[in-house]
Amino acid sequence: MAIADGLGKKKTLMAVKKVDFGMYLGTREERVLLPKKQVPSGLELGDPVEVFLYKDSMDRLIATTQEPKLTLGELAVLRVVECGRIGAFLDWGLEKDLLLPFKEQTAKVRKGDEVLVSLYVDKSGRLCATMKVYELLRTDSPYQKEDLVEGIIYDTSEQFGVFVAVDEKYSALIPRREAFGNLKVGARVSGRVIRVREDGKLDLSVREKAYLQMDKDAQMIWERLEKNGGTLPFTDRSDAELIKTELGLSKNAFKRAAGRLLKAGKITIKENCIEIRKS
Repeated sequence: MAIADGLGKKKTLMAVKKVDFGMYLGTREERVLLPKKQVPSGLELGDPVEVFLYKDSMDRLIATTQEPKLTLGELAVLRVVECGRIGAFLDWGLEKDLLLPFKEQTAKVRKGDEVLVSLYVDKSGRLCATMKVYELLRTDSPYQKEDLVEGIIYDTSEQFGVFVAVDEKYSALIPRREAFGNLKVGARVSGRVIRVREDGKLDLSVREKAYLQMDKDAQMIWERLEKNGGTLPFTDRSDAELIKTELGLSKNAFKRAAGRLLKAGKITIKENCIEIRKS
């Protein structure tokens, strides 16, 4: 395999020529520079050394003994260190930051965000990052229905819901009917497996079972009532999308929670609103 074919990968090469500015690795016919500050102490001609191959700021193939946070074929969560004219730049543990082009972003990213990405070689031969990682996620997770899992959101869809990489490597989806709350790309989420599909992909819910979730929802509605002067403009006839947008609840979850408050004697339900019950 030609040295250039190792771009984006770790490779063990032989030291073949020492120069003032470093050590050339490879063969007499094909070689790559390992800069002087990267040369391990005691490395002699003929010695093997493991390096990572990438391109420097001049787009020249170069070797490094630094450990990258991401190589070809892998997935990693990297931090955005800068946003520029052609995309965002990610910290991947090397002197040169990794470009995440705008067209490879599944959502707009900002400095300080953490995003799940993979590495690819673009048409001009440069290493770049992409957030479009669906095809790289594994479908052989050890999880079963009702297991609790954690992951990172890497994409969202109005039609399907919220795409999650469980443990940063297993394919999962929070279906649209379960997608409540502030679920944005880059956010870490904890959820419950509600289904293991035939293809091994997971369906998740970020909510607990209804009977456990009801008390939390009722408490949230009570706090919103107090904050809003004792009234909220929602009833079981309110639009489901409005309830979801304003309260982060499905219509059924709202009805269960409001029913819990009503049964406890804390609220009254009027034609167009619910109110804190006056003693």
